[in-house]
Amino acid sequence: MFETLTDKLQRVFKTLRGEGRLSEANIAEPLAEIRLALLEADVAQQVADDLVAAIRRRSLGQEVLQSLSPAEQVVKILRDELLQVLGGESRLNLKSARPPAVVLMAGLQGSGKTTSSAKLARWLKQQGHRPLLVSVDVYRPAARQQLALLAEQVPTPLYAGEPAAAAPIDAGLELARNARREAVRQGCDILIVDTAGRLHVDAALMGEMRQLKELLAPQEILFVADAMTGQDAVRSASAFHQELALTGVVLTKMDGDSRGGAALSVRAVTGQPIKFMGASERLDGLEVFHPDRIAGRILGMGDILSLIERAEQAVDQKQAQELERKMRSDSFTLADFRDQLRQVKKLGSLESLVKMLPRVGPFQQLHRASASVDEGQITRTEAIINSMTEQERRHHQIINGSRRKRIARGSGVSVQEVNQVLKQYVQMRKMFKSVAGSPFLSKKLMNARLPGAPQ
Repeated sequence: MFETLTDKLQRVFKTLRGEGRLSEANIAEPLAEIRLALLEADVAQQVADDLVAAIRRRSLGQEVLQSLSPAEQVVKILRDELLQVLGGESRLNLKSARPPAVVLMAGLQGSGKTTSSAKLARWLKQQGHRPLLVSVDVYRPAARQQLALLAEQVPTPLYAGEPAAAAPIDAGLELARNARREAVRQGCDILIVDTAGRLHVDAALMGEMRQLKELLAPQEILFVADAMTGQDAVRSASAFHQELALTGVVLTKMDGDSRGGAALSVRAVTGQPIKFMGASERLDGLEVFHPDRIAGRILGMGDILSLIERAEQAVDQKQAQELERKMRSDSFTLADFRDQLRQVKKLGSLESLVKMLPRVGPFQQLHRASASVDEGQITRTEAIINSMTEQERRHHQIINGSRRKRIARGSGVSVQEVNQVLKQYVQMRKMFKSVAGSPFLSKKLMNARLPGAPQ
C-alpha cells in the first residue's frame, strides 16, 4: 500500500536535500510535485490542496527558513500534516448498559463486509471478548453461507436462524432481534451484524439500514470500504455517513492498493476515523489503523512496530527459543531451516514484510532485493527439504551427488536448485555461528540473503 506515493515523495525529498535553505522560489516545484503525487495516489483534490497549502505555510515559517536541513524539516512538516488528515487513533466503543454491544457492519456489495465481520470477530476474541456473528442479508443466501464457513474457521459462535417468510426487511429485522436474544442466552458480550449490501447506494438500502439502527441502537456503525475503488469508496462512505452517522471506517484490500488515496481522503471527507484496515485475505489479516504508523509508511520511514506485532502473533515463542539455543550450540539443521521458512510464510509475503522496513540506511539493500524475490522459492525449498531423509536433514554433509539427484527427482526441481538450497543453508549456519554472542547482530542480519533472492 502507498507504494506509488512513497516512491514519488522519496524523489521529492532527494531534490530538497540539494537545497541549502528553503525559499518561496525553491519550494514551489517540490510542493507541486507533492500535490501531483497525492493526486496520482487518488487522494481527493480538496484534501491534496489543503495539505499542500498547510505544508507551504509552515515551510516558509522563520524556523524552517533558517534551518540548514530543509529536506528533514519538510519531511517533519509533511508527517505532521498527514497525521492531521488521518486523525488520531480511535478505539471501538464496546460499552453497553445492556450487553451485548452491537457492531453494525455497513457497506456496498463486494466491499469485503462479510470477511471483515469474521476478521473483526477473530480480533475481538484475541482481546478477550466473546462475539456472536449474524448475517441479516436475506437477499443473498451465499452471503449467509460464507459467514457461517468463516465463523467455523475463526471459530466463533454464529446465529444462523432461518429468515421468516415475510418481506425481506421484516425478515432481516427479525433475524437481528433473535440474534441479540441468542447473544444474551450464550453470554456473548458483542454482536456483530453483517448487513445486506447493494451494488450502489440507493433509497431501499438506506431505509433498511436506518431500521436496523433504530432496532439495535448499535454502539458502532462501521463502514466497510474497498480501498482499491479509490474515490468511489470515499463518496460511498460520505453517503452512508449522512444517513447513518457512521462511527468509523474499515478499509479492505489495502495490501492490493499501491496508491492508498482512499485512506488519506475518507477521514477528511467523513470526519470519522479509520479504525481497521484489511492487510490480507486471511482471517488474521485485520490490523488496527495507527495513523502515526501509516504516516511513517507513506514517508518511507517504515512501520517496525506493526511488523513486531505481526511477528508476535505468528511466531511460535517456544520454537523461537529453541532456535536461539540451536544457534548458540551450532546444531541448526535443515529441518530447523524448513521450520523457519514456515514461520516466515505465516507473516505474509516477503515483499510485504520488507515494505514495513524503512527505506533508508542498511534497509535500502533489502528493498532492492525484495523486488527480485521469487516467493515460490520458499515453497520449492520446503519441498526439497521434505524430499530428504531424516538423517540427511540432520547431517547435510552426507548429501552427495547421487542423493542430490534423488532429492531433485522427489521434489520436482533441478539438481542446481538443490545445490542452491544447501548453499543457502550452509551460509545461514555460518552466519548464526558468527552472530551468536556477537554485539553486531543487526549488522550481520542485514547482510543475509533473502530466501528466493538472486545469488
